Amino acid sequence: MTRGVFVTGTDTGIGKTLVSAWLARGWQAAYWKPIQSGMTEGTDPAWVARMAPSVEIIPSAIELQAPLSPHEAARRERRRIDLSALVLPETDKPLVIEGAGGAMVPINETALMADLIARLGLPVLVVARSGLGTINHTLLTLEVLRRRRIPLLGVVMNGQRNPANRQAIEHFGGVPVLAEIQPLPAVTRAMLESLPPPAFACPS
Repeated sequence: MTRGVFVTGTDTGIGKTLVSAWLARGWQAAYWKPIQSGMTEGTDPAWVARMAPSVEIIPSAIELQAPLSPHEAARRERRRIDLSALVLPETDKPLVIEGAGGAMVPINETALMADLIARLGLPVLVVARSGLGTINHTLLTLEVLRRRRIPLLGVVMNGQRNPANRQAIEHFGGVPVLAEIQPLPAVTRAMLESLPPPAFACPS
């Protein structure tokens, strides 16, 4: 069986790709983004390859040109994303999967990203901001995942440390905050390499 984690977030632009690269590098894992939209603006797999060249990059199964929600980007190309066509890739390494946007992002007219997460069957790591608004966004994301009986690994918070928000997420969300990544002066390969490795193990 494949072991690894699915990385989702409370929003787009939340730092999922940074966290995914950090995990893949620290766990010596492969990286896979099943659905990549925004091909015209550069891709997350290409960014991970630059920032963490030791990481194996598995090509995306779906590539869409417009930087939009997958269902809309596919519609504009007169395509439809078939959930049944998205299966775990074969690899002898742990696998870090990065979703597109958050758990409730539509994939087609009936399926959401949470449905793909449930289908792939790996535990989820939620990436969240540390500042104002994160409690509500994070708890909503956790609730959506729980309703689908998706196992939760925990939360990673990006931004200035906020002990009150961390405590609220752990208390009301019933999950651990596994890491807090402080703001980086610049996101470079050297900066990524300077981050301490994950203090938690890859799920087996």
